[in-house]
Amino acid sequence: MNKGKVRFGLKWKVALLLALLLIAVVVVLSTLVLAGIREDQRVRLEQSFAQEAEAANLRIHQELLTNPQTQPDDFMENVGQRLAVDLGTQSGMPVTLYKLDGTFTGTSLPFQPKMDVQDALAHTAQGRSAYITEGDQLLYLAPLRNMEQPIGTIQFHASLAEQHAFYDRIQNLFIVTGLAVLAAGFLIGFLYVWRQVHVISRLNQAAQRIGEGIYLREPTVKRNDELGELAQGIYEMSGRISLSVNQLTEEKQKLLDAIDRLRELEQQQKQFIGNISHELKTPLTSILAYADLLEMYRDDPALLEEARGQISQEAQRLYRLVEKALQLSSMDIYEFETHAEHVNLMPILQEAAARLEAKAEQSGITLQTSLSEGKVWADPENLMHMILNLLDNAIKYNRPGGTVTLANEADRDSQGHDRMVIKVSDTGIGISDEARERIFDPFYTVSSDRSRVHGGTGLGLSLVRNLAEKQHGYVDVAETSPNGSTFVVTLPMERPQSQKVHSVEESSDLE
Repeated sequence: MNKGKVRFGLKWKVALLLALLLIAVVVVLSTLVLAGIREDQRVRLEQSFAQEAEAANLRIHQELLTNPQTQPDDFMENVGQRLAVDLGTQSGMPVTLYKLDGTFTGTSLPFQPKMDVQDALAHTAQGRSAYITEGDQLLYLAPLRNMEQPIGTIQFHASLAEQHAFYDRIQNLFIVTGLAVLAAGFLIGFLYVWRQVHVISRLNQAAQRIGEGIYLREPTVKRNDELGELAQGIYEMSGRISLSVNQLTEEKQKLLDAIDRLRELEQQQKQFIGNISHELKTPLTSILAYADLLEMYRDDPALLEEARGQISQEAQRLYRLVEKALQLSSMDIYEFETHAEHVNLMPILQEAAARLEAKAEQSGITLQTSLSEGKVWADPENLMHMILNLLDNAIKYNRPGGTVTLANEADRDSQGHDRMVIKVSDTGIGISDEARERIFDPFYTVSSDRSRVHGGTGLGLSLVRNLAEKQHGYVDVAETSPNGSTFVVTLPMERPQSQKVHSVEESSDLE
């Protein structure tokens, strides 16, 4: 609002509107009532004069019955004065009589009326009544007849002073009463509107506080009307806005964390590209070198055998590297296909152990199993990928002469759902606390030196995590120490009813 600008608030607008409405109502009502009073007075006078005129006609008819041969003009000339006095006494009003031609014949007044009544007499000559008002005086003229034969005109004199005084009293009463009603109504209306505007002002202040980030702890006003509903609505809106702002703040923080994580992943990807380029170059260089040697020494059996073994080993290394990278890429981008079903777990675990038994022997590692029968709800191929990756890592990062143990057991979570727990334990180098939090991230490796020696790319555990979540299960490091680590894969034994993926904190003790 600009400084110096007069604010014509809602309470003044409504109060002014109420005053105008009251004025209009009083004016219209008083006008209609006063017009009705005036009309009633007029009708009553006309009815009274008509009755007196009828009584006068009856009296004249009686007079003519005694003189049936008398002409109307002669009759009026002879008895007009006497008849005017008698009719005035009978009606209680001054009476004046005229002949058919308008000639004055008699009056009950002590003097002859001075008012001009010629126009009114012209009306009565045509058989119609007429009246003339002048100030507080009223003259009513009506035709006189004898058996439908006109014989003259009768004129009644009446005073309107009493009626005018009554009308003036009523008019003054309306003025005084109207002013009193206007003042009282304006005051009551102003106070009522002020109260409502005060409530609206409080609601407006509450809305402003919400805009400033100060949210309501309770409704601003409590009423059983529309303003109360509005206050409740503002309070509920404040709660929703507060919740939304908190969620947005959390999402903003998550987004910032995600941005930081993406930057970190970008750096890891760059590192991975450098590593994988080096990894690809090394076996390719070895393969090309042996290919050149074979070209030069085709007849050397020892060289042929050595080259065959080295080329096979380097080719397998390249194959594993490319296969893991493609698997992880397909899961992140193309939603790796999953066809879950009820699967007998023991044959898959036995096959996985058999596949890696030769590699374990070559590395001087003992691979042992402790398996039990049971079914899980999973995709068989995905399940095989998970177990092979975990066993391969357990062998790769183990100590010479160490042990890798593959075991499984049935369990039930806190919600009463049956599940199968698969454990892969090793006696290797263990995992640091920092690495434990990131070990399932793509491209992350615990030891870059050992990864390079054994062909690790940091993709295996990320692949296991994604596959486990797609089977409605999870994978985690149950325990780790310098004497070894235990990885746990938990899968549902029955078809899940929801898509919820549990975390390791929600499960019971895995030991």
